[in-house]
Amino acid sequence: MTKQVVGFWGYPKPSLIEETKQKYPDAEWVDLDIDFNYPKTNILPDAYCKIIRNIIDNTFYLKPDVILAPIGKDKCDSGWFASKVLMDLGFNVIKSIYEDIEPKRAIVICDSNMPLYEKFQTITAGIADSSIWDNAVKKIKSGFYSRSQEKTSVSFTPGFWGVPPNDLGILKLFPDTTRVYGWTRCVEAGTPADLDLEMYVDENVPTVFYSQAFCSKAQLAKYLADKYNGLYIDIDDYASNSIKAKIEAFLRLR
Repeated sequence: MTKQVVGFWGYPKPSLIEETKQKYPDAEWVDLDIDFNYPKTNILPDAYCKIIRNIIDNTFYLKPDVILAPIGKDKCDSGWFASKVLMDLGFNVIKSIYEDIEPKRAIVICDSNMPLYEKFQTITAGIADSSIWDNAVKKIKSGFYSRSQEKTSVSFTPGFWGVPPNDLGILKLFPDTTRVYGWTRCVEAGTPADLDLEMYVDENVPTVFYSQAFCSKAQLAKYLADKYNGLYIDIDDYASNSIKAKIEAFLRLR
């Protein structure tokens, strides 16, 4: 028997995640935002958000039994459009709106000195399996990693603002002391639609403001970069050598 697949993007409503787990107890959960390098479709224009293109390409390759599709302020209009396109093409899509801004969890992972790449992988993986968050927090609180709130913690020199990038490899350019801001910070708090938290940064921390090319969040990234004298970058697919050089120079000089 072929294993069932639950696809999702963004941060679906937690109650919907739990309901789906009960209905599909043995299913494999796949984050459709991630670039798995599956065959490309021609449904979307080339000049379009790579994350949304990932969603479409991954769906056509994996053919999930059900897709949990955030469509509100917790994701973006393009996520809403993608849900309609996939429904029109015959996929089983359950739309989700999760706009509660009451914090559900303390922010711990974003403010730890866990390697930045690992921070992002832990936070995104925890959407479908909250035990991953719980285990990471226990590890941090046990002293394995430092936290910015603790007197013994390392100094947080740079910041990274934004959504998980398509090119996760750029995160390896940053030191472990990098603090996470933006939508990813909201995810750890359990409030993906909290715009005030998404716009929060420590003005004393030199921060790289990242946006996926053709994403509406570029408006926030550019505005905040100008406001806090940070570095604004946008990347379509994978980072060029010039983008990597800009990041490395910013981290050295600031």
